[in-house]
Amino acid sequence: MNFCNQCGSAVRFEVPEGDNRPRHICNNCSFIHYVNPKVIAGCLPIYEGKVLLCKRAIEPRIGFWTLPAGYMENGESTQNAATRETREEANARVSQLELYTVTSLVPVSQVQLIYLAQLDDLDFSAGDETEEVQLFAEEDIPWDDLAFQTIRNALRFYFEDRKEGVFPMRHIDLETPPRQYVDKSDLPI
Repeated sequence: MNFCNQCGSAVRFEVPEGDNRPRHICNNCSFIHYVNPKVIAGCLPIYEGKVLLCKRAIEPRIGFWTLPAGYMENGESTQNAATRETREEANARVSQLELYTVTSLVPVSQVQLIYLAQLDDLDFSAGDETEEVQLFAEEDIPWDDLAFQTIRNALRFYFEDRKEGVFPMRHIDLETPPRQYVDKSDLPI
């Protein structure tokens, strides 16, 4: 960051008085710019034991399979974000959302929330950011072609939990960058 988004003046990077981390501070109006993690919300849509996956048509990880998920927008709840992303990426309707995985992606400053959800019907299709949408049984999941570790984790948890019929909420901290990310500009969604 080079300029203040409040007044347009140059900023400096230092620890503000009473704080413990360096922040961008405006040299003119003294506004402190806090940069916080991005929130990603999505669904693990289930229909008769099968999981709906989307093949990515955008970077990062174009051509790889993922769950419908994306960045949360201002003014929406996490459930609304997950539902919206599922509608945008898979033209699918979901219901009965239950928070299933919370993943802290520390190296890229993201928090990912995946909701276990019921796919309402088979009326789905690829959205603008998706090449293909398909229902997969456990034995047909393209494990080697999944886009992100967070998606692999959520799917493994689901198929493991399905055996017992109990789906506890999982919290995962990923402290090291997953191997598919070269730098912070290649963000996992």
